Amino acid sequence: MCEAYCLVDEKWETGESTLSFCVVGASGDLAKKKILPALFALYKEGMMPKQFSVFGYARSKMTQAEFRELVNKCVSGMNASDGQVEYFLSRCFYQAGQYDKESDFETLNELMTEQERDVEKANRIFYLSIPPQIFTAVAQNASKAASSSQGWTRMIVEKPFGRDTESFKQLSAELYQHLQEDQIYRIDHYLGKELIENLTVLRFANLVFEPLWSRDYIRSVQVIFSENFGTEGRGGYFDNYGIIRDVIQNHLLQIMALFAMEQPASLDSEDIRDEKVKVLKNMKTVEIEDCVLGQYKGATSGDKQLPGYLDDETVPKGSITETFAACAVFIDNPRWDGVPFLLKAGKALSSRVAEIRVQFRHVPGNLYRNKLGIDLDRTTNELVIRIQPDEAIYLKVNNKMPGLGLQIDTTRLDLSYKSKFSATLPDAYERLILDCINGDRRLFIRADELEVAWEKFTPVLEEIERRKVQPELYPYGSRGPLGAHYLAAKYRVRWADLEDDE
Repeated sequence: MCEAYCLVDEKWETGESTLSFCVVGASGDLAKKKILPALFALYKEGMMPKQFSVFGYARSKMTQAEFRELVNKCVSGMNASDGQVEYFLSRCFYQAGQYDKESDFETLNELMTEQERDVEKANRIFYLSIPPQIFTAVAQNASKAASSSQGWTRMIVEKPFGRDTESFKQLSAELYQHLQEDQIYRIDHYLGKELIENLTVLRFANLVFEPLWSRDYIRSVQVIFSENFGTEGRGGYFDNYGIIRDVIQNHLLQIMALFAMEQPASLDSEDIRDEKVKVLKNMKTVEIEDCVLGQYKGATSGDKQLPGYLDDETVPKGSITETFAACAVFIDNPRWDGVPFLLKAGKALSSRVAEIRVQFRHVPGNLYRNKLGIDLDRTTNELVIRIQPDEAIYLKVNNKMPGLGLQIDTTRLDLSYKSKFSATLPDAYERLILDCINGDRRLFIRADELEVAWEKFTPVLEEIERRKVQPELYPYGSRGPLGAHYLAAKYRVRWADLEDDE
């Protein structure tokens, strides 16, 4: 039998406590593609407690053997020994049940209790991998019928956290009827990405960057998220939200808050989240004049016909839901006054990438402009933090080209994670699940963060819906609608992306 130990909690090392991790919605795509593989990876790396059990709960009828076969398929190809797989599967259990039926959770509790016998402390985590409309029912039934009687109980909640300010407040109020704030772990998996975790290190542990991190030296900041595929039959869910609610109001806004915050008093989770809230409170409410909406249409690539958003049979006919959005937002404080933060997200674009681009101001004076006719406004330094894929940090600098003449070109000082570090980067879900186990809330979202974030976006979302704003069409596989470039030009900024660097 393979023994795995948690490296951070001494009580678990001595076997005095156990962890029961329940995946609610265990038959869904998220559970199969991300959560179950993440749990196995943590076990394989020795980051799970010695005594642990994984429970699946869903409406689907499955035997224990069938669930273990499902888990086996999820973890296949993860470079593990047969013994590791065999032991992990032996710690997997399944209970079928309804989400709104307390008696089914009582049966789940009996199954969990059976595996927790003979321990002093039994801790439980419920991962709610389910639609938001049933969060409250599960929270109620799990807290009443399946909370730990001899340890802590925590719940990981997936987005969306409402559709606007009012729906978020209602959801929070309902959850608070059954859970305390310190039991709720609102997960944004983008905050678990390696480069996001490194963002505060890059800034606060390097003197070369910290003095430059302000309006005095930075002209604009771009936070970009693009996918090179469309909804692909999943448009029914997406159409209820759109790209602003699905990506910008949460993922990109959280990244921006981490980027722009003041140095926290410590690395304590509350100190960090306090500074993020201050950024969001200082952010101006988003204006419709500073938003561009787009929707991808069909296009031809060679002999292949690429479908448009409305070609997805799950999308309502005539839908005007945006699949692309670009927003200019501003933080009204002394550090960032006047600096445009350009947030852009879209589907069916030319590349798949998530990155932060920091464009610095041009060098004052005319030394090389007069001599060589160089447009220094277009050759400013740029710091790029590529979150995915091919994680990297690189700085674009102006450099003399080798030779007898004087020719200047832009060169990259490049830190590519793939070439520099031999270790495989952990998946975001591994990091965040481990943080939840350890009670580390730094990378989870506090209620007041979300409330402020919704307050900044709800007015413009309501105005878009009230006006029935028609999105600008852009071809599948393009760089998005032309209007996004006009938005950037409005603030004397030019969008840059990976294709420009190659």
